[in-house]
Amino acid sequence: MSVARFWRETLRRYNLGGSRCTDCKTVYFPPRSVCPHCSTHRRSIGRMEAFQLSGQGEVFSFTVVHEAPQGFEMQVPYVLALVKMVEGPTITAQVVDVDPNSVEMGMKVRAVFRKLREEGPEGVIQYGYKFAPIMRPVAGVHPPSDSEK
Repeated sequence: MSVARFWRETLRRYNLGGSRCTDCKTVYFPPRSVCPHCSTHRRSIGRMEAFQLSGQGEVFSFTVVHEAPQGFEMQVPYVLALVKMVEGPTITAQVVDVDPNSVEMGMKVRAVFRKLREEGPEGVIQYGYKFAPIMRPVAGVHPPSDSEK
C-alpha cells in the first residue's frame, strides 16, 4: 500500500470511523457515501453521517495462518478473524494477545491499536487496529487496588 493511500485512510484505521445511514440507521465500515440497504439508494446520497464504532465485537469466524503473505512472515502463526461489531458491521482483522488454539467463535474481543507492518528497515511503520480478547473476571480474584500497586 502506498504511503499516500495509508495516510488518507488514517482516521478509519486508527479510530474505527465508519458511517451510518440517517434513514435506515445501518452502520458501515469502512465508511460509505451511499446506503445499499435502503430501497432507493439515491435518497441516501448526502445523508450518510460519520459514525464512531465502539471497538467491541465477537469472533464470527476465524482461521490460523501458518503460511503468511510477504511482510507478515515474522508473525506466524497468527489468527485472522471475521469480527462482528456490536453496531453491525463485520471486520476482518488479526486477533492478538491470545494463544491461537484458544480462539473460538463467539469470543468477545475489543479493538486495540498495534503495529501492522514496516516497509523495509528504514521505511514507514504502519499502525492500525487488531482485536484482543476481553478478559472475563475470575470469581474471587480482584485486580489490585491503587494502594496495593
